[in-house]
Amino acid sequence: MANLQFDLVSPERRLASVETTEVMIPGADGDMTVMAGHAPTITTLRPGIMRVTHDGTTEEYVVLGGFAEISATGVSVLAEQALHRDEMTQEVYEKLIADAKELYKKHEEEVENEPGPVDEAAKLIADMVAMGTHIGLDSEHSNFG
Repeated sequence: MANLQFDLVSPERRLASVETTEVMIPGADGDMTVMAGHAPTITTLRPGIMRVTHDGTTEEYVVLGGFAEISATGVSVLAEQALHRDEMTQEVYEKLIADAKELYKKHEEEVENEPGPVDEAAKLIADMVAMGTHIGLDSEHSNFG
């Protein structure tokens, strides 16, 4: 099986730079799997789990927005925020959810008759709740308040 280069960076640090056989990306328009020979693509990311298979193991990373540039020989991900899955503790997750709820509340108060920013903030919360539930974290998401 052919390999491709995978690089994941956030504003704080480089999280990964490895040869991989497969990368699963939480794209804004749906999940996608990238392997060597993939058509050139650029996609935005939604909050989710990125899985990178290399050396017979799979590494997981939590990404919160950004974009991925895909070519036949590599995947470069520039994430707004990213953590290795092992770094995503309940405490870190609760802080991320609180920040997303604060953004929602801010948009709800500031934006009148323009649902776009409010809807986007609500989707951010929903995506983060789904991601947290998937990895076994408690979101306490019964309301946005």
